[in-house]
Amino acid sequence: MATSIIKLHTLSGAGEGGPPCYLLQVDEFHCLLDCGWCPVANPDYVKKLSQWARHIDAVLLSHQGLRHLGLLPYLVGSCGLKCPVYATTPVYKMGQLTLYDFYQSMWASEDFSAFTLDDVDAAFDLVTQVKYHQTVNLPGRGRGLCITPLPSGHTLGGTIWKLVKEDTDIVYAVDFNHKKERHLNGATFDACMRPRLLILDASNALYSHPRRKDRDENLRQCILKSLRRGGNILIAVDTAGRCLEIAHFLEQCWMNQVRKKAHISFIALYWSSLLSC
Repeated sequence: MATSIIKLHTLSGAGEGGPPCYLLQVDEFHCLLDCGWCPVANPDYVKKLSQWARHIDAVLLSHQGLRHLGLLPYLVGSCGLKCPVYATTPVYKMGQLTLYDFYQSMWASEDFSAFTLDDVDAAFDLVTQVKYHQTVNLPGRGRGLCITPLPSGHTLGGTIWKLVKEDTDIVYAVDFNHKKERHLNGATFDACMRPRLLILDASNALYSHPRRKDRDENLRQCILKSLRRGGNILIAVDTAGRCLEIAHFLEQCWMNQVRKKAHISFIALYWSSLLSC
């Protein structure tokens, strides 16, 4: 049984703090692991990625934020990407809303031409929605290779990807959280023991996380203090992701203490669509 040849090209997400984007090659098969965008992204990264677009056989998305899928509509609309894209259903639905909201926000403030809403729709027409622990056999040059999404914690639908070909297994795990959160269970690695290749990020390796109980109490006290002074509170959150945890936290606060003291409003272009996901 021949051993597969594995190559990993880091396009972004190593050392410079940019969004994760890796090109994984297994024999003749090329798989893009995330294709994120952020304001600090290196312009050379976008150029290199666009040159690879027509050679990519599949894209795996791990989370629904711009940091993980922000360049997907650009790759489809401007670079000729036409391969299958795989994501969990929450990442599919909330990722699309994230890009809609991002486009509307950018278009309202500047001359934005990186992609259009039609490009967003075309990109998500390529997405195959998968469930956790569902094994998918890849077609074409990926024949013999199967992928399995596993829960990563951190965000709803967040994914650790496991790729297996014969005796070769590869695990891609970025932005995961092994601890249980208010609205999510933690990531588990029981199905990922001793892979041949483990791809991780280290973005929060040196960050000391406070206990959730202490963190929540500090936020609650800040809210109550401002309300008692007659103030208003604005909490800026992402379009679809950690905002769900904040919404759950605020709901509990309103039920227990502040219902009669203040009203809560969600201001977003696609908030009603998010709640229906």
